[in-house]
Amino acid sequence: MRWSFVRIGAVIVSLTGVAAGFVVNLHRAVRTGQDVGLVLANYVSLFTIVSSTLCAAALIAAIVWGRRNPTEPREPVVIAFGIAMTTGPMLLLAVVFNALLRGHPSATALADPAGIHALDVWATEALHVVLPLLLLADLLFAPRRRGLRWRALGPLVLYPIAWLGYTLVRGAITLDPENASVGWYPYGFLDPRGPAGWTGVLTHIAVMLVTLVVLDLAVIAIGRYRERHAHIGMGSTPRMPGVVA
Repeated sequence: MRWSFVRIGAVIVSLTGVAAGFVVNLHRAVRTGQDVGLVLANYVSLFTIVSSTLCAAALIAAIVWGRRNPTEPREPVVIAFGIAMTTGPMLLLAVVFNALLRGHPSATALADPAGIHALDVWATEALHVVLPLLLLADLLFAPRRRGLRWRALGPLVLYPIAWLGYTLVRGAITLDPENASVGWYPYGFLDPRGPAGWTGVLTHIAVMLVTLVVLDLAVIAIGRYRERHAHIGMGSTPRMPGVVA
């Protein structure tokens, strides 16, 4: 039951980070005379925002289940999968943002007033540092974690791949709200109009997908290890590798 408070904290971090970013983008759109609807549509299409929102939904489901089933030894598969599906992407976001994107504010961001700047800082740190760390702690320490089968790897990577396809198609036909030209990509390394063209885009995609697969494999491995050793600790016969649900 105590761990539910950690998960509640993670939900608060996620939702307040998303809300803060929403206010920041709304303020910037109004301030600069951009199409508000387009700016907000772009905002909610960001991988960070989609992943953070899905993460909050998965954690809320886990909290509700945990409080309704305090004596169950393991969480349901659907809960385990929902949390795992967002843990890998959120850890990937932390790596990509802090390695490639941190310290490169736009000209619009540099002109933010103090209050909007503070909200922007919270949104950035909450969703790219605090939330990933809380998910890592959940992976390592949350009680009643259920291990997933290795074959869960395929479904785990479907969401990021689907988002990637959506983003590349949408980017090619979406107006950039800053200059009204066709072509808006949420991250510069996904923009084929850059110096490296599609070669650079595909290289970045390949590296990130490999990194995501490694992270998802680690999430599965840790979950299986923790469940197996939890059964040993309770005096039960350990499950053989490959049969953990």
